[in-house]
Order: sequence, then C-alpha cells, then structure tokens
Amino acid sequence: MLNKIKLFFDQHIALTAQNVLTEESLHLACAALFVEMMRMDDKIHENEQQTALSSLCDSFSLSIEDANTLVTLASQNQSTDYYQFTSLINKGFTQEQKTTVIKILWKIAYADGVLDKHEEYMVRKMADLLHIPHLDFIKTKHQVINE
Repeated sequence: MLNKIKLFFDQHIALTAQNVLTEESLHLACAALFVEMMRMDDKIHENEQQTALSSLCDSFSLSIEDANTLVTLASQNQSTDYYQFTSLINKGFTQEQKTTVIKILWKIAYADGVLDKHEEYMVRKMADLLHIPHLDFIKTKHQVINE
C-alpha cells in the first residue's frame, strides 16, 4: 500500500520527462499543502476540511468529487518535505496565484476559530518557500481575519 502511494506521488507530483507541469500535479501539490495545514494542530476539524474542499473547487473549477479525491490522495502522503510541492507551485503559478494559495492556507488555519502557533508557522514557511513578500503575507492574513 505504501509503495502504491509513493508511486502515485512520484508519477503525479514529479515533473514529467519533458519537464512539463500538469494541472493535475499542481492541483495535487496545493491539496497536499492544504491537508498539511489541516493536520498542523493535530486535529482535523470539519470546518478546515470544508474550507480546503471549497477552495480546491473554487480555485481550480473542480467538482466536489474531484476535490475529495485530491484531498484523499494528499492525506495519504506522509512527507513533510514541502519543497517538492512548493517547487511545483513556484514553477506553475503566477505570483498572484501563489498569494492566493497563502490566503487559502490562512483560511484553513482560521477555519476552526483558533490560530495555532504551528499553523501560523506553516503559513510563514510556505510564504517563504513560495517567495511571497512579507507585506502580502500580512495582507492576506488580515483579509481572512476581516472576511
């Protein structure tokens, strides 16, 4: 089972032989970051899961079934190496899209009504890995708080 999961991630997250990104690999990379955010406070809350699912649907025009599949696949990943996901996002997303990913991470962090210190650390780390300026990091946080 573990080998099947690893094989799936190797096939769908890694760049293809032609060094071309696929939409599916970008969607899965985002889903993996969203799942990791849900796990940060050691308890996945229903509101966090709903926020992640609706964000996947809205951001990528996915059906709820497709979003659920992405979250399920991402949940099976046990890697804490965020670089494999952020490097794909850096290659495939514009600065605006990467800022949106940070905003979604904030939404997931706040979805249960409490911002855990580990959640805040993860958003900060992802912002650094995605080359998001500190001003945008703070701006997205305040946007989410004020929504």
